[in-house]
Amino acid sequence: MQISTFVITGILAASTIVAQSPKESEHTHEVFAHHADNRMSPQQFQALPRQPADFSLFYGTDKNQFGELRLPLGPGPHPLAVLIHGGCWNADFATLNDLGPIADALKAEGIATWNIEYRRLSQPGSGWPGTYLDVGKAIDFVRTIAADKKLDLNRVIVIGHSAGGHLAMWAVARSRLPSDSELYVRDPLPLRGVVSLAGAGDMEAYIQTEQRACGDKVAEKMLGGKPSDVPRRYSQVSAIKMLPLGVPQVLVWGQSDDYVPIEFGEKYLKAAKKAGDQVRLVSFPRAGHFEIASPLSATWPTVSNEILSLLGDRQ
Repeated sequence: MQISTFVITGILAASTIVAQSPKESEHTHEVFAHHADNRMSPQQFQALPRQPADFSLFYGTDKNQFGELRLPLGPGPHPLAVLIHGGCWNADFATLNDLGPIADALKAEGIATWNIEYRRLSQPGSGWPGTYLDVGKAIDFVRTIAADKKLDLNRVIVIGHSAGGHLAMWAVARSRLPSDSELYVRDPLPLRGVVSLAGAGDMEAYIQTEQRACGDKVAEKMLGGKPSDVPRRYSQVSAIKMLPLGVPQVLVWGQSDDYVPIEFGEKYLKAAKKAGDQVRLVSFPRAGHFEIASPLSATWPTVSNEILSLLGDRQ
């Protein structure tokens, strides 16, 4: 078991990880030049280029129960990253297009991606339990397509950004749900690990920052009430309440993140360490909320290395 915190500081990093400053990295995108504090805006993040997916497949009957599959070259079987986008769990804020650039980058690295959409707030069936059931169903759908699409079921990880990071952490925790939970399934697809890009692992604690980040009481809308009203729901969707998860977890954060502050990651790291889980916190002093999810950012080589390590492609 290894518990570690990596802080990326300019061109010098702890251990052997190196993250270059924006001006020094060949991966730098022009977004760094648009803000005096070097933080990427949501509009710049959503404007990143992406290529069409190889397949668009429905895992359910609702129009939002689908995903985009990208397959690398070669005969396979391919390792797979399930991608879960963020956007305050709100249909007005984001779609799966947000993680299209990451999907393209991972495809170039030889990793298949299943970039999922799900029912979000304001859409019928969203919130509790629908949004969570969608995520679980989309992940379990990989079993249905694995043989035809040559996917390696022993090398599946999940990656989520922001609200999607919350859902990704829940996805690896759902095997610990009680059998009487509305979210329970008997045999969820085993996941090899998770990368949470600034995702809150504690839904109750997220209430402290939801107005600043989302401009709304999204936690209450997602779960149908305050923590005092539906405490079991908050505990059943918060990874920090379900520890130990039993799989490797990588938390990635920008230290200048004012949407989901890094304190969420630090608190989770401490709790996961106490529970005996294998977890890492990788942070970037110059980054905000969106750079960490951009393959054109100076943060990407480090994030990519963490993904490849989880899949066993890096030591």
